[in-house]
Amino acid sequence: MDVEEVIDALYGLAPAGFTAERDAAAARAKREGDPAAAKRIRALRRPTLAAWTSNLLVREKPEEVEQFRQLGQALREAHRSLDGDQLRELSHEQHVVIGALAREAVRLAAEAGSPVSEAVVREVEQILRAVLADPEAAEAWASGRLAKPPAAVTEFPALDPDAAPPAPARKRPAARKPSDRREAAAARAAAQDAHWAATAREDERRLAEQAHRRAVEEAEHAAAAAAEAEERLRAAAHAAGEARRAAAAADQRLRATGANPSEDEPVTD
Repeated sequence: MDVEEVIDALYGLAPAGFTAERDAAAARAKREGDPAAAKRIRALRRPTLAAWTSNLLVREKPEEVEQFRQLGQALREAHRSLDGDQLRELSHEQHVVIGALAREAVRLAAEAGSPVSEAVVREVEQILRAVLADPEAAEAWASGRLAKPPAAVTEFPALDPDAAPPAPARKRPAARKPSDRREAAAARAAAQDAHWAATAREDERRLAEQAHRRAVEEAEHAAAAAAEAEERLRAAAHAAGEARRAAAAADQRLRATGANPSEDEPVTD
């Protein structure tokens, strides 16, 4: 049994089916004479809905995942070197990217048949923030095997003590240009922002097209139902007319019979 393959398959399942499949895989490993694999598989934790949604994003969008990890690396480097204005700009950009990725994860979950709530969306965003700030969280996330969101991260990690400290702001010449490193980090972050903004626009376009198709289908169904109802109404009106004519004919026959008795009928005194 390839344990890594089994684990990957398990964390690709929706949480509702995880436990039963995990236990079945552990039992299979035990039957095949691999107690170490059975123990490892049985120890796996069922993913939360937010972790599963995040894993789904990692599995379905590997290119975006790699780009997001690169953005995290660029932002961590920028945190050590950029000034306040640039950091504020990058902070805004990272919020745009996180929002776009979270929307994509939500769309994938809905397509997989497990739509998620707003609370789960917030947890997915928390995972993405941790991925940007923490290299270890980024590594765990990229594995596609998260069982629960990593610890919440409120800010980027402090400056590496082995790195050279940045020069105090008051000592910088007023007209000094950003270093090549800063420019590269800012450019990379801006490119990522543009990519995710384009992804968000594409998602919105797709959703609008789906809504339009649903509206057209509903209108067509409504028109067909109206035509069918109108046809039934015409048929009912025709049947009612036929019934009225038949009743009138019957009434006429009865009247004619009562007004002209038979001449052979005996007459009594």
